[in-house]
Amino acid sequence: MSELRPEMLIVPDWPAPVAVRAVSTTRLGGVSLPPYAELNLAGHVGDQPEHVAENRRRLAWTAGLPAEPAWLDQVHGTVVVAAETVSSPIAADAAWTSQPGRPCVVMTADCLPVLFCDRSGTVVAAVHAGWRGLAGGVIAATVKQLGKTPAELLAWLGPAIGPTAFEVGEEVRAAFLALDAGNVADFRPSPAGRWLADLYGLARRQLQGLGMTAIYGGDYCTFSDPARFFSYRREQQTGRIASLIWLEKV
Repeated sequence: MSELRPEMLIVPDWPAPVAVRAVSTTRLGGVSLPPYAELNLAGHVGDQPEHVAENRRRLAWTAGLPAEPAWLDQVHGTVVVAAETVSSPIAADAAWTSQPGRPCVVMTADCLPVLFCDRSGTVVAAVHAGWRGLAGGVIAATVKQLGKTPAELLAWLGPAIGPTAFEVGEEVRAAFLALDAGNVADFRPSPAGRWLADLYGLARRQLQGLGMTAIYGGDYCTFSDPARFFSYRREQQTGRIASLIWLEKV
């Protein structure tokens, strides 16, 4: 297996202040064996614990993490926790912090990771937003915790399943239309008689509805890029990438 090199990581392309550090992993540069090859960072998917531990060590070293990330037990809900309160995985789908040196992290394999920071570099957050979390309001719950006006915030949409691959049933479309009739624009019929949903579009609409305009990213598709990303829809038994954000210690 190859070493994890900086170029194997994705650094968000957004105008975050210098105090903010953020990164998303790919599946490259780890030691896990198929079906988790290579850089699986999740301990709950059946991978060998020693492989997960080595992958997390490589991530910490290559990304320059200042401390152990606040790993979550993600449940597709709307609970948001302060990263500094997490000493072992806790049931939550978002973490935030205003304390330097406390990495927030979410793991995904098709669901949408959303990273937040403010323009002054005083607060950050990481959100796990699958369709259930989006429909449940996890983004709004996170923004509320940050205590900033929407104009002060930036959001970056990390690697997720793209709009040409995310096929859902009528119940998913109905749930989003009940929230906002304008969400109809993010669903189109699939050849199988179901619906193709645009997670990125749904998230952008929610962020815009909250008053945010500084929204970046959203140009990946985990399902259609097996060389770089895990995809639960594509493989079922597979690994997880991580999206992390933290404030630099000064």
